[in-house]
Amino acid sequence: MKSTKLGSFLIALVLAGVGFFILPVFNADYAMAAPFLAIGILIGASAVLLVSGNTSTTHSTNSNTPEQSDERQTLYVGNLPYRANEAVVRELFEKYGSVYSVRLVKDKQTGRRRGFGFVTMDPSGAQDAMGKLNDNEFQERVLKVREAKEKTSPDNSSHAAE
Repeated sequence: MKSTKLGSFLIALVLAGVGFFILPVFNADYAMAAPFLAIGILIGASAVLLVSGNTSTTHSTNSNTPEQSDERQTLYVGNLPYRANEAVVRELFEKYGSVYSVRLVKDKQTGRRRGFGFVTMDPSGAQDAMGKLNDNEFQERVLKVREAKEKTSPDNSSHAAE
């Protein structure tokens, strides 16, 4: 993400430089350079605000969002009701600790939820949620809540040679 901000900032500097310094040299009419200068200043100001402002793009501006922390644990949540959405799952898990993100998996072809997802929260809350929610009923379904396993790439999976 930081490289994108840096790239935007560099583009802004180039546009501002073209508009302010280079174009007037080739054309004495400063009106020609004004749009480039204005665009450069706008992009530059936006880039500076992005770099100096809130760098978190994965969290909403919801006041219930916890502070940034390096300590996080991701939980696998299985057997979710298909009608449950991210807000409902977030509300359920927030009873046990700070929730950083909720991602419910959807079928790529149909766009329908597949009945499982992942909740990222603080480690103590995650342990509490696993203990309290695993094998307990939620919207007429018995949840399976476990620590999520690391995603493995296809190259790392072990397949028998054919």
